[in-house]
Amino acid sequence: MGFFRKQEVSLAVRLLKWKYQNAGSPLPEDSVIEQQAEKVVDDAHRIAKERGSNVLSIIKDLVSEIRKK
Repeated sequence: MGFFRKQEVSLAVRLLKWKYQNAGSPLPEDSVIEQQAEKVVDDAHRIAKERGSNVLSIIKDLVSEIRKK
């Protein structure tokens, strides 16, 4: 995994943990959050490629939608 990819996953992990804490939900195991973060980053890159959007803003949007489901 490259430097930027690691940084994006790290950001997604922090956002997911923050989202869980704000919702008052118990935090899943770190491995589960890591998997969710990697999926969010993959989805964000796919969406950015299709739409030409900013990956970081897409990551934030995807994380905010996770707990709404």
